Amino acid sequence: MRRSLRSAPVALAVAALLLGVLPAQAQARSGSAPDRVTVGGRTFIADGRGRALQWRGFNLADKSGRGPDAFADIHESDLRDMSARGFNLARLAFFWDDLEPTPGHYDRGYLGRMRRILDWADRYHVKVVLDAHQDVYGPHFGSRGVPDWASRDDGLPFHPVPEDWFSEYFEPSVQAAFDHLYKDADLRAAHARMWMTVASALGGHPALLGYDLMNEPFAKFLEGEDLPAAAGRFEAGELTEMWNRLARAVRLVDRRSWVFVEPTVIVGLGVPTRLGRIDDPHAGYAPHFYETSMETGGDYDPDGTFIPAYEAAISDYPSRNRMPVIVGEWGGNPYVPHAGRFVTDMTAALDRFSSGWTWWQWCKGGGYCFLDGTGAVKPEARLLVQPYAPAVAGDPLGFAYDPATRTYTLTFRTRHGAEGPTLITVPRDTYPAGYRVTVEGGKAGWDGHGQTVTVDTRGKAGTTYKVTVAPKQP
Repeated sequence: MRRSLRSAPVALAVAALLLGVLPAQAQARSGSAPDRVTVGGRTFIADGRGRALQWRGFNLADKSGRGPDAFADIHESDLRDMSARGFNLARLAFFWDDLEPTPGHYDRGYLGRMRRILDWADRYHVKVVLDAHQDVYGPHFGSRGVPDWASRDDGLPFHPVPEDWFSEYFEPSVQAAFDHLYKDADLRAAHARMWMTVASALGGHPALLGYDLMNEPFAKFLEGEDLPAAAGRFEAGELTEMWNRLARAVRLVDRRSWVFVEPTVIVGLGVPTRLGRIDDPHAGYAPHFYETSMETGGDYDPDGTFIPAYEAAISDYPSRNRMPVIVGEWGGNPYVPHAGRFVTDMTAALDRFSSGWTWWQWCKGGGYCFLDGTGAVKPEARLLVQPYAPAVAGDPLGFAYDPATRTYTLTFRTRHGAEGPTLITVPRDTYPAGYRVTVEGGKAGWDGHGQTVTVDTRGKAGTTYKVTVAPKQP
């Protein structure tokens, strides 16, 4: 059933947020527990016990299902199998064009199907980020995302490029549509209402971690601009303003969940973002991490400069703004000759600068799917199944996995306000014959239960521990 949300309170709320005026309670931090832990310039989301959290998981996206068939390709078994391999995060793509097919009328059945997926996630202890996904703006240009009724192309032509869909972003008609979304008052208000609707319906769900406000935003180029110049101008101005406006909309109905913002895709070329400050108490940074040559059909170059350039460019903005980094998308063809090296190099880099990631995507079939057509994990994709620490009772000082020796190390320092055990996920696929654990530092005890190692630290605050997980000796 679809119901109109054109009520006076909603209209007044939208007007207030567009004017930048919000009730004080909508801007305040909720609760007194720390929401983040910052160590050496890197920030982690904290749980209610003050533990630093880390995330590993997958994107869930059904781009072909529409209307009553929306999300039909996403099943409870996906969340179950994800969790069974030790993963704890899903980034769920939803599409505004399906949620609000006509202006002001929202499909409650669509929201119900989103809630059902959240229920499954909660059952298997997986958290979810809701991703407002768009590709090439939306159905007006033959894709998914922003509704057709919110697409204004100024009458400019559009030329599909099936063999290189990303180049369609550079069509003047597509760029005009993005420009209107950012600048036209009625579309800005509609965009805010959409997020208020989602957050109002799903914001209290126990599986919800937060909202990725818009996938891969793009912009209109001005005359004479190249991609870096256009991206920088857009990020510093319209994109920063949009993220703050949408975050304010969410806060009118949900003060608890995180909001995640993205830079433009230019960061993938090693160009630092020019995003401004996101004035929200729970804002995270969710860049994407795609290797350029692999995106155009090539193999990964283990001696290339892509990863060092990306790492050098990515960390300044979240460090300056004390924002946790969860990379919303990354992935690559698991069948190229250097696919294994690609996965190990990328996961090592992600351990150095982020607190989590979601691979594109959990699905069966070709391309970047984690599973092959039979449901088996692809051989090189199996390297994604690694140990990690979803909860650290203190400050994480360093963590890394060596695939050659299958050895995981975690170094952390205890502190006041961090309670409970440190948890390390140890996937069965990594240690089929079992594992051994050593703990160096102060007094500590540990237990291994299946694929979780629990470390109880008993030293005073400020004590440093090093935990090592390795295969059992034959």
